[in-house]
Amino acid sequence: MVRYKVKAGRAAENEGYIARVFEQLRREKPDGVRYAVFKLDDGVSFVHIASSEAEAARNPLVELSAFKAFTADIRDRCEEPPSTMDLREMVGSYRFFGE
Repeated sequence: MVRYKVKAGRAAENEGYIARVFEQLRREKPDGVRYAVFKLDDGVSFVHIASSEAEAARNPLVELSAFKAFTADIRDRCEEPPSTMDLREMVGSYRFFGE
């Protein structure tokens, strides 16, 4: 899980990058990738939740050209830089990630 806050006026730009990542995911359909992005109530904070069944050394999401473009200048867009938290074990879910 990654959380960050973009600078005022940069949310639409950030969402454009995210949209291109989802477009490439729909086109290429990499196996075992689950990915969701949420925009929080303040309109400038984002939370990304991703999982991959691939080996840790090879995450298909980060190999996408659209994802590389998204992350290339993320720190420049941010007021609060990305903070990563590993989610180790799902305790339960209901209709989450397309179940």
